[in-house]
Amino acid sequence: MKSICGVDGVTAWGEKEGKFGLALIRAEGESAGVFTSNLVKAAPVRLMEERIRRGRLSAVVANSGCANAYTGERGYRDAQEMAVIAAEAMGVDPGEVGVASTGVIGRYLDLPLIRDQCHRVAPLLSRSEEAESRAARAVMTTDLAEKHALVRNETFSVGGITKGSGMIAPNMGTMLGFIYTDAEVPREKLREALRDAARRTFNRVVVDGDTSTNDIALCTATGRAGRVPVEEFSRALEECCRALAVQIAMDGEGATKLIEVTVKGAPGEEEAATVARTIVSSPLVKTAVYGADPNWGRVIAAAGRADVSFDPDCVDLWLGDGNSVLPLVRDGRIVVDLPGAKALMQGRKVVFVLDLASGNGEATAWGCDLTEKYVEINGRYTT
Repeated sequence: MKSICGVDGVTAWGEKEGKFGLALIRAEGESAGVFTSNLVKAAPVRLMEERIRRGRLSAVVANSGCANAYTGERGYRDAQEMAVIAAEAMGVDPGEVGVASTGVIGRYLDLPLIRDQCHRVAPLLSRSEEAESRAARAVMTTDLAEKHALVRNETFSVGGITKGSGMIAPNMGTMLGFIYTDAEVPREKLREALRDAARRTFNRVVVDGDTSTNDIALCTATGRAGRVPVEEFSRALEECCRALAVQIAMDGEGATKLIEVTVKGAPGEEEAATVARTIVSSPLVKTAVYGADPNWGRVIAAAGRADVSFDPDCVDLWLGDGNSVLPLVRDGRIVVDLPGAKALMQGRKVVFVLDLASGNGEATAWGCDLTEKYVEINGRYTT
């Protein structure tokens, strides 16, 4: 098992028919959620922001192809009905069914299709690699790759699947995330751990600078492995979320390269995160990476507009590919080996490390290059 079905107490399955997919995941336990910060919230987000306060889920139903966003009260009723349909198919309480949707904004759900898919998928729920693969593929839209992660501790596991490729920007992006653990975690601690993990991972991914209407990440603890130290669980959860976040960045729409930006020496962690996100979201940085152009000036300029105080004449900047590293700027002086730097940018991963020399704060953000393919995908998204 490579993700959710590696967690005791979780079964899954999914089906994809053209653009329209549906995934069911069955797992009972204490639950927490994090959601989009967009003012325009999709109906399933509105529903789940209310429902997750109860702190318990027995299952999740997620569809792709229709976001059920900007659909008014009908959309909200449809999200509720989607939960009822899934609950009937799985034999659980409708009030304990998590709901998530992704796809085109401004269109209504095809509830007869969802009913048909639910009743075909539910009997196939199982615990296998095929099951988690089916579920992951069912919720994909423009994604090119499934996204799985599993972290095994000595006594418990944390696993998750996500979808996300475009409309990705802090806080969160067009991502659906379904994370499970067999650890027994108190409800409030679970909520706190998920919020912190999302802040350091999902909220530090930028593909295109747009924040979605539909972002949902849900975490359920089945408790099958018994009580574990909260600190250990929190570390494992963050590791799992980080692996998923990096996969989202790598699969950005039209992307050819993963960009990783680590900022050190900031006044604090949040200031470091702000600078890192600003750099990784810069269209000029993204296009330079696409062209394998070691344009250090664009990186420094992006850092300078992040509204974080530092002395530009004291910074260090390095470029790497995940294995090797070269200095571009030392103590504010340009020291770049241009042919060597360009060679480092030929692979699938480009790493920038910027030291602001202004404190002890450190943070990493992830993104991808910006290519012609991104425009092609999004220029015809609804047609």
